[in-house]
Amino acid sequence: MNCTAFGATTLDEYRQYIEKDAALERRFQKVFVAEPSVEDTIAILRGLKERYELHHHVQITDPAIVAAATLSHRYIADRQLPDKAIDLIDEAASSIRMQIDSKPEELDRLDRRIIQLKLEQQALMKESDEASKKRLDMLNEELEDKERQYSELEEEWKAEKASLSGTQTIKAELEQAKIAIEQARRVGDLARMSELQYGKIPELEKQLEAATQSEGKTMRLLRNKVTDAEIAEVLARWTGIPVARMLEGERDKLLRMEQDLHSRVIGQNEAVEAVSNAIRRSRAGLSDPNRPIGSFLFLGRPVWVKPNCAKRWLTLCSTVMMPWCVSICPSLWRNTPCLVWSVRLQDMSVMKKGVI
Repeated sequence: MNCTAFGATTLDEYRQYIEKDAALERRFQKVFVAEPSVEDTIAILRGLKERYELHHHVQITDPAIVAAATLSHRYIADRQLPDKAIDLIDEAASSIRMQIDSKPEELDRLDRRIIQLKLEQQALMKESDEASKKRLDMLNEELEDKERQYSELEEEWKAEKASLSGTQTIKAELEQAKIAIEQARRVGDLARMSELQYGKIPELEKQLEAATQSEGKTMRLLRNKVTDAEIAEVLARWTGIPVARMLEGERDKLLRMEQDLHSRVIGQNEAVEAVSNAIRRSRAGLSDPNRPIGSFLFLGRPVWVKPNCAKRWLTLCSTVMMPWCVSICPSLWRNTPCLVWSVRLQDMSVMKKGVI
């Protein structure tokens, strides 16, 4: 009896559980699977796009796919591609879906205002003075206006939800048709294949295109597209890096790095230029990738310049996709009450392994 087995594990688990058992190890042929590149990850995500769209009932744009691969590669070092990019897409799509199912912010704000006005109305109805009666009349007018606005917005919201539901129904039917044509191809049912390929599928694609165009024209309260902005928002929640800096081009950050540093650090031109040039050399690929980007030691009298310069530099470095580590050391000289701020930039993978 022949038994064919395939397994997948990490290098650490392989060494821990399989390599120790020589009899088990020799029965398997090791195939090392490297982490896919950013370009490969983008191709993988494009292949998975349709399934995630059907699952979450949202539309995933191509810029969102590119952003998920590139931004996760830059900012998330303790995980591997394509898993971290897939999780970004998944969470961003889930967030959009939750917004669709939830009441829109504008509608919720009107609802809370109506409740507030009704409570005030009940209180004023118990009063008999002229000021209260006058206020009650004004309140009734405002309440009527808010209820009218709420009713109109609610109808618009329900219409948009119905439109989205119709689009997802067409997508689901299209997916089923593609599965059916693949099944017909396997069994050799040429008549069924022709019916689906030249009849049903083109018709569903036309319906989907028309429904998508209609959504783009009428959507005001709901969003059903995952864009690079949603990807950046999710990544900002994971890492704490501001969304605006994340979406900004790296070239712009590097070009104006010295200007940003000079705005906060005054009179330290030589230090600022040395740091900026080292970072630009690294990003241009002119430095040794197996060595640290730079090791800098800020020394001087006990004033605020050293820590402020280090902090400001680290803030900028974190926005150009470079890790950093700060340590505060006691003085190396006796009877000198100053502190030394040391900053060292290293490769992300080495940093995460704790090799400083």
